[in-house]
Amino acid sequence: MMLRHIATVGGYTMLSRLAGFARDILVAAYLGAGPVADAFFVAFKFPNFFRRLSGEGAFSVAFIPMFSGTLATQGRQEALEFANRTLAVMAAIMLGFLLVMELIMPWAMHVIAPGFADDPAQFALAVELTRITFPYLPLISFVALMGGMLNAMDRFAAMAAAPIMLNLCLILALFAGVPYAETPGHALAWGVVVAGIVQFAWLLIACHQAGMSLRPVRPRLTPDIRKLFRLILPAAVGAGVMQINLMVDVLLASLLPTGAISYLYYADRVNQLPLGVVGIAIGTALLPLLSRQVKTGDAAGASDSQNRGLEVALLLTLPATAGLVVLAVPIIEVLFQRGAFTPQDARATGLALAAYAIGLPAYVLVKVLAPGFYAREDTATPVKVAVGAMLVNLVIGVTLMQVIAHVGLALATAVASWVNAGLLGLILHRRGMFTTDQRLRRRSWRILAASLVMAAALLPGLWLYDATLGQPPALRAAGLAVLVLLGALVYGLACQLTGAARLGELKRMLKRRK
Repeated sequence: MMLRHIATVGGYTMLSRLAGFARDILVAAYLGAGPVADAFFVAFKFPNFFRRLSGEGAFSVAFIPMFSGTLATQGRQEALEFANRTLAVMAAIMLGFLLVMELIMPWAMHVIAPGFADDPAQFALAVELTRITFPYLPLISFVALMGGMLNAMDRFAAMAAAPIMLNLCLILALFAGVPYAETPGHALAWGVVVAGIVQFAWLLIACHQAGMSLRPVRPRLTPDIRKLFRLILPAAVGAGVMQINLMVDVLLASLLPTGAISYLYYADRVNQLPLGVVGIAIGTALLPLLSRQVKTGDAAGASDSQNRGLEVALLLTLPATAGLVVLAVPIIEVLFQRGAFTPQDARATGLALAAYAIGLPAYVLVKVLAPGFYAREDTATPVKVAVGAMLVNLVIGVTLMQVIAHVGLALATAVASWVNAGLLGLILHRRGMFTTDQRLRRRSWRILAASLVMAAALLPGLWLYDATLGQPPALRAAGLAVLVLLGALVYGLACQLTGAARLGELKRMLKRRK
């Protein structure tokens, strides 16, 4: 059943990422990697940073276990009342936070992008665009609450489809808004706000159809709300370590020559495809399942769920890592090299992508391991691990950026993610909450071997792509597509030969019902 839920979330996330690529191709063509692009990416990342902490991170990992437990033990009506109380308090906090941030944005920009201060025009543009985009934060936080309710009831489709609307709204903003906006960055900033309104309406309708219509109530700090926010505060760092690391990258990249922020943004967007399809999908499906198993005392079932989650994560992320490292520059060239995005921009971005991809399995393993703590309402331990990982990221980032500029920042993020994943797994094991079973141990090295075979097959295949240099973009895209298909075929065959995975077994898991 879990694999079916992973497939549902992953499928919609794949559509969202594809729409996101179309969006980023257009953004690259309109904005390139210049000062307007850097200003917009900061304006987009700033509220997105808080969104990922409150939506995909801290709020979800605190709210879903409590909502799932209330739903299982006290019934649907009491769970709905808990959600109403949560929404009321969240609205009061978020709207107050929005007002404060709008007022202090110039000072906040000195923290998030201190390098912009050397260019008063770019600094002013970044402040203006961020003020436009920031109302997206409360809207998408309300979306996170409603999505958590639906996920706890095993209704994953509506929330998984919501990001598609963000990408479509931004694409529409480029086509319809650029002719009337001061800059393409202004058109995109207003598109972000419209997207938040559309996503909010979409989830509101989905909750109503699920029989869980929210209603306004007076904000009150009841005991369950106090408990929820006690869990949220440490989880804000623990669940968002990757986002915090990326924000550190932005801060440090603003100190590098113009373009560094854009290179990291485009590279991260490509890296987010397997992370979103695999990592977020597994984490989203695993947390409600683990929460129910822990609440009912099913320790064996919880351990099996995490082992299978790790198996799926490795099966999908190790070959993705191998492919992204080998094909990093060709992928960026085919996706973004057009308009204002130059060959030099493509190479610089490709190197950052290869560095980010080294940490891809670790990013996903964190999504699988962290629910082991959150399902038990332990949000303190991941925050301690996160602080250690952030310090590693900062120290390595500051050191490597002196030598390899923005690539050093991406590599530091990858190393920090491995530190984070390793410590989470070690602590779970020492506490007796998780032990790798024989099947996972047997298949892990086989998955790694199959991924290395795929990488070896792709290296000579790069000659095929190199032969398309100077040819029309469609021919170059076809050459890359052939390489991707070759890698998939080699990996699938290697998995069958080594026993890393069996096609028939995957089909049976997808068809399994409760």
